[in-house]
Amino acid sequence: MGGKGFRILCLTVVFCCLASGAVLSAGNPAGPGTAASVGAAAQKEGKLIVYATTDATSAEPLLKDFRALYPRIQLEYSDLNSTELYNRFISEAAAGAGSGDLLWSSAMDLQIKLASDGYAMEYKTPEAANLPAWAIWRNEAYGTTFEPIVFVYNKRLLTAAEVPQTHAGLVRVLAADPKRFQGKLTSYDPERSGVGFNYITQDAAIDPGFWNMVKTFGHVGIKLYTSTGAMMERIQSGEHLIGYNMIGSYALKRMKKDPSLGVVYPKDYTIVMSRIAIIPKAAKHPNAAKLFLDYLLSARGQEILANQSLLFAIRSGVTGEATETSLTKILGKSLKPIHVGPDLLTYLDQAKRLDFLKKWERAVAGK
Repeated sequence: MGGKGFRILCLTVVFCCLASGAVLSAGNPAGPGTAASVGAAAQKEGKLIVYATTDATSAEPLLKDFRALYPRIQLEYSDLNSTELYNRFISEAAAGAGSGDLLWSSAMDLQIKLASDGYAMEYKTPEAANLPAWAIWRNEAYGTTFEPIVFVYNKRLLTAAEVPQTHAGLVRVLAADPKRFQGKLTSYDPERSGVGFNYITQDAAIDPGFWNMVKTFGHVGIKLYTSTGAMMERIQSGEHLIGYNMIGSYALKRMKKDPSLGVVYPKDYTIVMSRIAIIPKAAKHPNAAKLFLDYLLSARGQEILANQSLLFAIRSGVTGEATETSLTKILGKSLKPIHVGPDLLTYLDQAKRLDFLKKWERAVAGK
């Protein structure tokens, strides 16, 4: 090919990339493998509305990169708590009004309820082959992260030898010196926190010593909150010494800024939660939502999610500390992922939920 023909070909390729918006930065992994027809339709829609529980600060690296890849798509991102997200969507759906095009939430049970109740669109993402089978349900709900549930502690006030490495070890440490740990243990309030309730029901299913552990928590006067941030602030200050069932991604991010915080992945078992993404059937910009889901699960999106947002990538082959690959090398079979599927609906039954919470209250009270 002559020089002029080669220059025309190069210009044509560059123009096509600019037209699609999918210009990849040097050194970054490839973008999503979205079908060309879906990508073109997404560009034509020109807008995407995301409702998410992931705080905007953590999500910003992903949002910035997506906007750079697809500048023709106006991306609106609403940072909501899990109950607010669910209620807002249900209300808007009932009114037939516009709502989110993609829902991305850490409230795994509520996301599965939406899918189970018929709100979720079926879409087989081309990135599915790189996800564990447990992270996909009916091609309607997709786990996007691999976030460990951990212990967090104050390194200034606890020596390495004092820090428990297992759930049974936590019980031994607390029981050995209850005066020292009086009011110094913190965790989620399961009555007011949906994610906290989800984690302890997982504990109860896995750990035969769970209810004895809860009695020990009550004996030392456990302090309960509704957010990881509130708990970590009090651990940093020394008001509390140990946090139980904390979201590892938020703890890791805080630890990078404050070396006085330490994180323990319990060696007997470490629960893993995943932020679930669904596309509502009534989405006004369904192709843009498909493109965003594909991006979120792509090698490029997952690398950013792991190494900039520190939200722990679920996709196989992603490198870095905050990845499924890294955690599996360290913990192996002790990792216990919460499966994306109908089992999450068990405790949405009010009778079962109330029965569990009564048992929790009795155990905390030492009964």
